Amino acid sequence: MEGNNIRNKARTEQPKPVMSDFLLQEELAGFVRERIPERVVFAGGAGAYGTFITSADLSRYTRAELFSKAGNSCRIFARFSSFFNEKGTPDGVRDVRGFAVKFMPEGGVWDLAGQNFPVSFVEDPGKFKTLVHVLKKNPETNTENRAAAWEFFSQNPETLHLLLMLFSGRGIPAGYGNMDGFGVNTFSFVNENEEIFWVKFHLKTRQGIRNSEEENPGRLNFAQSLVDDVSSGNFPKWKMYAQIMTPEQAHALDWNPFDPTRVWPHGDFPLAELGELELSSLPKNYFEEVEKAAFSPTNLIDGIGISPDRNLQARLFAYRDAQRYRLGTQAAQPQSSNPHILGDFSQYETVSYPQDPYTQCGLFYTKALKTDEERSRLAENIVKSMIEISSPRKNDIIFRQLCHFFRANVELGMKISTGLGINIDMNMMSHAGF
Repeated sequence: MEGNNIRNKARTEQPKPVMSDFLLQEELAGFVRERIPERVVFAGGAGAYGTFITSADLSRYTRAELFSKAGNSCRIFARFSSFFNEKGTPDGVRDVRGFAVKFMPEGGVWDLAGQNFPVSFVEDPGKFKTLVHVLKKNPETNTENRAAAWEFFSQNPETLHLLLMLFSGRGIPAGYGNMDGFGVNTFSFVNENEEIFWVKFHLKTRQGIRNSEEENPGRLNFAQSLVDDVSSGNFPKWKMYAQIMTPEQAHALDWNPFDPTRVWPHGDFPLAELGELELSSLPKNYFEEVEKAAFSPTNLIDGIGISPDRNLQARLFAYRDAQRYRLGTQAAQPQSSNPHILGDFSQYETVSYPQDPYTQCGLFYTKALKTDEERSRLAENIVKSMIEISSPRKNDIIFRQLCHFFRANVELGMKISTGLGINIDMNMMSHAGF
């Protein structure tokens, strides 16, 4: 207010031509730049501040001071968002939800920019631009382009894993507090002896997983629910875990541990508890604190690094470049305190892992989905989407995608084909090797 009074007084006492009124110019410049461009993905969001408290001594794996002993803590800021839906889209729609956490220990900043599913749509970063384009609504009609999306999925079977998760009940969580979070990519821990361990991060909700398909999705307001919970003292919490893999274990695998479209089996790589996150205070200025918040995988603390994960390596550039475009001079500089720990991954460059986009999808259908009702609902949700494909190539798209469903699980393929009114010849399938 004092600044405004000074400006008003200056104009009253000494009117100036507009071009020489630098105070006016400053105000106008600030006003016309007040609205920063919307994020291309993970656009609409909400955030809150809180605390992370370490629950174990992990110095065997990492020299990060934060994990040196139980009881260490740091301030955090978490931002939740939608992936391919723009601002203003109701929360009760099927979407991937962003779950990004900024850890602020003494002497550094560590960003874990993740989501509520443990896998990515694609492993090849060169496909990401096309993926985003086919998932975005047509700006002229404000409608989804189902044909373009399913054509992309059908031509890229590695998308099947996340597709099944997205069309399951977890595609519409009941709120931000009722979903898990995942770092998705493979990162690394580095200890005092310069030993490297490959790591995947998990955030497990303490509020319990709740999905909204049985509720009224149209009434959901995730941001308001977060505000209400924090304001009332019902602070949302998540336990944080890590799956840890040695380089020797990675070399012995017959599948690619750096492929973000896959999960690491918990039986082989169990969850090790790291600590707990609690969100306990709200931003005072949404625009300044939530919209201007920038998360980047380049923000690392000593003891945490990257991996041969090609998807992650592409994000190192893409996030910073997007922030320079979106925030301009207001984009913060990279806050990594260990830029030298990028790693020598040449030993993995010649490793040829077999391609298998179906086995884990089949396990998701038979093991992760616990009931016949969940499995039937998954098939019904897929049918509802595919039946709306409008394209001269509709039959080609559907039959190509059905091949992927059948290869993951025959029962799943049959349920979807039946829902689409397609009669499958079982004799033909047996000759095809299903």
